[in-house]
Amino acid sequence: MKKFSIIIPLYNESCCIENLIEEIVVNLKTFEYEIITVNDFSTDNTLEILHNLKNKYSLNIINNNKNLGQSLSIIEGIKKATTETIVTIDGDGQNNPKDIQLLFDKFSSGNYGLVAGIRLRRKDSLIKIISSRIANFIRSKYLNDDCKDTGCSLKVFSKKTFLSLPFFDGIHRFLPALFKGFGHKVIFISVDHRPRFGGKSKYGTFKRLLKGLSDMYRVKKIIKN
Repeated sequence: MKKFSIIIPLYNESCCIENLIEEIVVNLKTFEYEIITVNDFSTDNTLEILHNLKNKYSLNIINNNKNLGQSLSIIEGIKKATTETIVTIDGDGQNNPKDIQLLFDKFSSGNYGLVAGIRLRRKDSLIKIISSRIANFIRSKYLNDDCKDTGCSLKVFSKKTFLSLPFFDGIHRFLPALFKGFGHKVIFISVDHRPRFGGKSKYGTFKRLLKGLSDMYRVKKIIKN
């Protein structure tokens, strides 16, 4: 059976991570995989909980010595992966681990570079949903990536292809455009979305909008070159 590596970036997710790991284990009993957690300099007891879970679930723990952000945390995890197939999932529990099998099976069934989840029924605040829809519409038209929800963290893709892409902070939100732009087959699958187990979102809407506009321009240049 083909193995895969699950990368989970974490920043102050002490309320969520234990439930998430347990759900992954319960839902993937018939699969061979490794779990790589990347603690992005959390200020709560996320790291302590990870160490308590390490022996029970054979976790691989990367501990950043400063806050690097989601993109850098993901790439650090991917570099440590021992398999060629990468699964990314958020650490807040909003992605449902049962959908990993759905995406992985699709990835394995064809010559796909990327299989990405699409959250059709989001369990977020109204302002977050509306701003995300507007941003996704603008980005999709500008980059022609056919993606309605680039912010969904649940994705399956090739490690080799990912590491061949030009890196920038924010790359995790533009994988559909980059994979498609470099000639790789991309497909989207509807996935579950849940309310947070606890804690709060780490991203400000206005700040993310400004950075997203700048990153869109960067990605367009990368693809054209």
